[in-house]
Amino acid sequence: MTKSQWFVIETEEVYNQALERYEKVKRSKKGSDEHKEKKLLVLLISEYEKKHSDLPEVDPIELIKIRMEDFGYKSSDLAKEYGDKGTVSKVLNYKQALSLTMIRKFSELLHIPASALIKEYQLAE
Repeated sequence: MTKSQWFVIETEEVYNQALERYEKVKRSKKGSDEHKEKKLLVLLISEYEKKHSDLPEVDPIELIKIRMEDFGYKSSDLAKEYGDKGTVSKVLNYKQALSLTMIRKFSELLHIPASALIKEYQLAE
């Protein structure tokens, strides 16, 4: 499929095609047509997943890690979005709580409802 052929995903077959295409464009250069297609695919894929599966009942950090894996992101990708690699690392290792700014940015980046990220969770000692 090319960029102009993407519509709301309604079948598992199209969902799988979107996932395949996402894998091909996920490392595309920012600003390129493929990058725009990737962003569209992330949106369409996550909307399909929202309708067809519930978010797992896990703490916000596990949920972030699951979605990172879903989209092929590394902690450095989150750091680019947030702006501080050290803080992102502390949060992902349960050493520091999510800030409101992080919740907003990660909610948008990872397509997680902010309400799922504000739940309380235990930090490491």
